[in-house]
Amino acid sequence: MASKYQRVLLKLSGEALMGEEHFGIDPLVAHEMAAQIRSVHERGIQVGVVIGGGNIWRGLSASGKGMDRATADYMGMVATVLNALTLQDALEKEGVDTRVMTAIAMHEVAEPYIRRRAIRHMEKRRVVILAAGTGNPYFTTDTAAALRALELDADVLLMAKNKVDGVYSADPRFDADAIRYEHITHQEALEKNLRVMDASALALCRENDLPILVFDVTAPGAIDRVVEGDCVGTLVSSTTPVA
Repeated sequence: MASKYQRVLLKLSGEALMGEEHFGIDPLVAHEMAAQIRSVHERGIQVGVVIGGGNIWRGLSASGKGMDRATADYMGMVATVLNALTLQDALEKEGVDTRVMTAIAMHEVAEPYIRRRAIRHMEKRRVVILAAGTGNPYFTTDTAAALRALELDADVLLMAKNKVDGVYSADPRFDADAIRYEHITHQEALEKNLRVMDASALALCRENDLPILVFDVTAPGAIDRVVEGDCVGTLVSSTTPVA
């Protein structure tokens, strides 16, 4: 089937790699994720991936328990590199040429992030995994995903959630009357304080007219369906659709 996008930035949470585990990485889940990305890649879509590290370390949580915030955040950035290498291994076992690029120099295991080089890798049909966030403390991987999507001229930012199928008016786990939005604007999401992503990342997307698709990555074929333009999850964009 035809694809709606030519270049996408996929934001994966670290928790998505845990599967049913309570901590760390489930290699089987990593391979399932890689198979989905391979399917999208085989359509001719250029793919960049930003991955979180919450399955290994949460800097904000650690700083709340007394650790220096900058130190805790740097540790979180290192955790994202572990996840990136895991996903790279899984993708290459699927036959997909892959490059890991990091915002913190780790020459022995990854390339340094350079915008033009990342774009060239994608043009050469390589999946680019972008790790270590922005390379700066006090910024989340949501902000890194928004920043990289804009830098790399992605058509859309795909926010892959772990068992959350879109943006709701309230937390559906606690509010039976919560409504799932099919389409909402960046401004509405900010005003209603909906948990699309952190506020600074969402504002960055709004200011640069970058659409965001929020969907449940654990649903079968979810990424494929998203790039086909199926009504999956919630679209967050600058304007509401015309009825």
